[in-house]
Amino acid sequence: MRSNLLRFFFSLLLVSPLAWASAGNPPQTHEFNLSNGLKLIVREDHRAPTVAHMVWYRAGSIDETNGKTGVAHVLEHMMFKGTKKVKSGDFSRLVAAVGGRENAFTSRDYTAYFQQVEKSKLEEVMKLEADRMSNLSFDDAEFDKEIQVIMEERRLRTEDNPSSLLNESLMATAFMSSPYRYPVIGWMNDLMNMKAADARDWYRSWYAPNNATVVITGDVDPQNMLRLVQQYYGVVPPHELPVRKPQIEPSQRGIKQVEVKAPADSAQIAMAWKVPRLEPGKLNDPEPYALELLTAVLDGYDNARLNRVLVKQEKVVNDVGVGYDMISRGPELFQINATMAKGKTVAQAQASIRKALEELKQKGILESELKRIKVRILSNQIYKRDSIFGQAMEIGSNEMAGFSWKDIDYMLEKMQTITPAQVQAVAKKYLVDEGLTIATLDPQPRKAEVAKGSK
Repeated sequence: MRSNLLRFFFSLLLVSPLAWASAGNPPQTHEFNLSNGLKLIVREDHRAPTVAHMVWYRAGSIDETNGKTGVAHVLEHMMFKGTKKVKSGDFSRLVAAVGGRENAFTSRDYTAYFQQVEKSKLEEVMKLEADRMSNLSFDDAEFDKEIQVIMEERRLRTEDNPSSLLNESLMATAFMSSPYRYPVIGWMNDLMNMKAADARDWYRSWYAPNNATVVITGDVDPQNMLRLVQQYYGVVPPHELPVRKPQIEPSQRGIKQVEVKAPADSAQIAMAWKVPRLEPGKLNDPEPYALELLTAVLDGYDNARLNRVLVKQEKVVNDVGVGYDMISRGPELFQINATMAKGKTVAQAQASIRKALEELKQKGILESELKRIKVRILSNQIYKRDSIFGQAMEIGSNEMAGFSWKDIDYMLEKMQTITPAQVQAVAKKYLVDEGLTIATLDPQPRKAEVAKGSK
């Protein structure tokens, strides 16, 4: 549950100009905008002859509508089903043939595709990726087969996973109007009724160069990258994108609660508060940074507050996690999840969580505690300084949320200025009942246990 963004931030300190100075030349990042609206960002990293090539489309589950949830993820699958030039299944085979690795992922905010190859093979995978930006071609039979795979994926990852079911219900309860209430994989009924035409419509609506960012990191020459991207992506025509509605989430006016009954070994609780995110153009807002650091105060290391109190001292839960990401396209939650220890109840866990939060609100944190947290996170992320792919991920995810890669250094500097008083202030202001949603898991016997008991 610990914040992915916080991990990115502090790992990125290690690849900032200051940190790179000891390793030689600092990274050089270049941005280009093609005439068809496509953005290209190239980061040079000449330490190894490898390249990460990513294409990010600003289209995720946040852009979906009722009745067609999951279509963004469905199309991700269909993007591997062939074009007018490449047969179904050949995309992955061709990337593997040049020694590369590739995959794709869909989130609430975007869909991204990537390949990581030896630098001399980059043009070959770029040609493949650019081809499917505008020439995707799959028949209804191929879709009908793949949608069964996706429904099985939902069964395995969500419906047979009590933690996933709990989180799905939490999101659907916490949000009233925001599409963040939809699971990224979609509701099962929507998947059952989805047609190939729905996926094609999504492709035609959102997959365009003027809704895409290409990120290339590694041992490359930026001008050569611009030439190749113009050659392969520059010929793809832009088109008008659908109008994005704001879908502002209404203010919450009290505690929301939901209970989930599902086969599980232990009870679980998820508590989520409505909190602000960092917004483009408002980089000086201290609250999102303070909320990021609050996650580390509560759950940033083995002896962080919630783990120390709830797991080690009171032994009321087996594990506890905290999550918040300050960069996103939609409304954010500050979330605490815990699994009960044997013989302990959800009420006991909730009381312990509230007590720990109240103590922080009243007594605050020490400057030395905050400094130790920052050092710990830095030390845990040293290995990421060698990740070509990690750099591309950081650049792309910021761009999709409406920020520029140029903002990252400023965000890092701003994070360093946050004081213990500011962390205490956001806890007092936002971790209150008016914006709280509580989801609990009531564990039910598993099928094998029921069958055994009936004998």
